[in-house]
Amino acid sequence: MNQSTGVTPVPRPLVPLWAAIVLALASGPILDAGFPDKNWWPMTFLGIAVVLVSLIGRRPRSALLVGFIAGMAFYLVHIEWASLFLGPVPMTALSFLESLFVALGAMLMSLVYRWSPRAWPSARARLWRVPITIAGIWTAREAIESLWPYGGFAWGRVALSQSESPFNNLFAWLGVSGVSFVMVLLVALALEAVRSAPIARLTRVTVSVAALTVVLVVPAFPIALSGTSSIAAVQGNGKAAYFDTRQQGDLLAAQFSATVPLFGKKVDMVVWPEGASDIDPLENESAARVFDLVSEQMHAPLIAGAITQRGDKIYNTSLLWEAGKSAVDYYDKKHPVPFGEYVPDRAFWEPLAPDLIGLIGRDYTPGTTDTVFDVNGIIAGIDICFDISDDAVMSDSVRSGAQILLAQTNNADFGHTDESVQQLAIARIRALELGRSVVNISTVGTSAMIAPDGSTIRQLKSYTADSMVADVPLSSTLTPASQFAALFEKFAGALGLLGLFALWLTGRGPRVPKTAKLPRRSR
Repeated sequence: MNQSTGVTPVPRPLVPLWAAIVLALASGPILDAGFPDKNWWPMTFLGIAVVLVSLIGRRPRSALLVGFIAGMAFYLVHIEWASLFLGPVPMTALSFLESLFVALGAMLMSLVYRWSPRAWPSARARLWRVPITIAGIWTAREAIESLWPYGGFAWGRVALSQSESPFNNLFAWLGVSGVSFVMVLLVALALEAVRSAPIARLTRVTVSVAALTVVLVVPAFPIALSGTSSIAAVQGNGKAAYFDTRQQGDLLAAQFSATVPLFGKKVDMVVWPEGASDIDPLENESAARVFDLVSEQMHAPLIAGAITQRGDKIYNTSLLWEAGKSAVDYYDKKHPVPFGEYVPDRAFWEPLAPDLIGLIGRDYTPGTTDTVFDVNGIIAGIDICFDISDDAVMSDSVRSGAQILLAQTNNADFGHTDESVQQLAIARIRALELGRSVVNISTVGTSAMIAPDGSTIRQLKSYTADSMVADVPLSSTLTPASQFAALFEKFAGALGLLGLFALWLTGRGPRVPKTAKLPRRSR
């Protein structure tokens, strides 16, 4: 507190605005390096630290600018693969939208740093309260960004970089948002310790932070296995991209050809990827005969993706097919990808970009079916492509009794970019989080079978026609994350927002008397 005025001065920014902008630009590639394909997971912690350092002491308007630049620097690198489908404009627009969320979160975090010295004058109080509030705001921002608008975009959450880190056991306990909260908490705590602790206490605080880090690398949640299921998953390597030149039936033919070498093997089910058939077997007898033949020759049900139509509605569907019975169950993708699989508010957006919107010629309807199949007594959870990033869809499958998760996807639109390995990392996290084996099968890769402990059972080389057959562990154990992750996400977000509200009530402090003269501060 300033003794002459009775006012606690607002903290100065740690770095001038120009340096904060440089840090924001650098934070994007640093954060991205923690994700596949580089997969240098410690870099994500460094990236978080760089973002927070650029915000400490910053005024709201400059924090908005710094946060927006940090968001663009990250998303333009992290989702560069999105430009292969519709070009750089939609990818840039998506990055712009996500960066607005990052900017708003940055502004709120900057307020925490500015108001906390007045509200919590004790360095001891700030040491924990500030990091908890910062981590809660970060978690709330990621959660809102994952849900809104149009179902949100859950890609790029910092926890998704930790699929193979020492922190990955936390997923079963806390879920994705919980791991994001812990990561930001650790970084913010370390920064607060360095900023506020005198040299005499700095060593003790740093040791405490290190000890906390070790404690948080918790043991794996115990998963009780209940047998195995023999599964054949087939990667057809057909021309599956939206703009590929192909004849009708080429995709179905590619999947069938890659399956033929397996005929006669004894398995419980055969799994084909999303969009495995470019002909609807519910409407086309020739396609239905191919499905029947595969099921007959393998003596097992076939689970395959196809585009189906009921009335005037089109669905991205996974079919459970048994020879002689046709489709005995189906799952329609609950959350089609906006501006990829459908155009929300088409009448509004089409005049703004008619050429781009016109490329998306059909709109998939969101499904309303449940997310599980009963495959001769084995309950399989079904998710299609970006469903894997949807916390609610995935946990619903497990709470509905799924003993195994089948992740069917088509990555062909993204070529040899990082998208497929980022998606595989999310699949690995779901295995750890939900305590289930995950069969991630793609049209072109990356395809793999992952055990509940996150280890790889089988993996196929991308852009090859191949298959994998293995006895995959089953489980009915419910992890804490499968039951309570959504509640923890709300709790963590509430901690941040309530902490900010408390600071707003008490942290703005008395106004500086008009006669008082305080030093000018950098923006």
